[in-house]
Amino acid sequence: MTRSGHYLAAAVLIICTAGCDENLRDFAGPTPDLHPTFTSIQQDIFNTTDSAARAACTTCHNTGNAAVAGGLNLTGTGAYAALVNAPSRDKPGAIRVIPGDPDGSYVIQKLEGASGIVGQRMPQSGPPFLTPGQIAIIRRWIADGAANN
Repeated sequence: MTRSGHYLAAAVLIICTAGCDENLRDFAGPTPDLHPTFTSIQQDIFNTTDSAARAACTTCHNTGNAAVAGGLNLTGTGAYAALVNAPSRDKPGAIRVIPGDPDGSYVIQKLEGASGIVGQRMPQSGPPFLTPGQIAIIRRWIADGAANN
């Protein structure tokens, strides 16, 4: 199966799972408590090294390293504003998170390693990268409007 096929399958699975109000635990892989909310994504993806040994995003994207990490600081209360409707520093015209538009959101493109990104796929220390399930949950949060919840 191609990478896009994996993402499509993951997206279908999360939609079905969420539609049935079933637990996302198995789908989320190495972050079993991950949910499509900003609080959960910040806690379980940005701030935590997961059980697959993928380093926390804040290992690089923090106050001290933001200047060299694409200008993106994912720590604390400023993380939401740094992502949602915020322009990418490294790719002119790209918006990090566009509420309701995961495909157009540069953060998804960076996490998936899409063609046309500037620099490397994130996390730069990967592999391991985020799993298709983890990315699908982030996509769901964005598709649902990227609320600060």
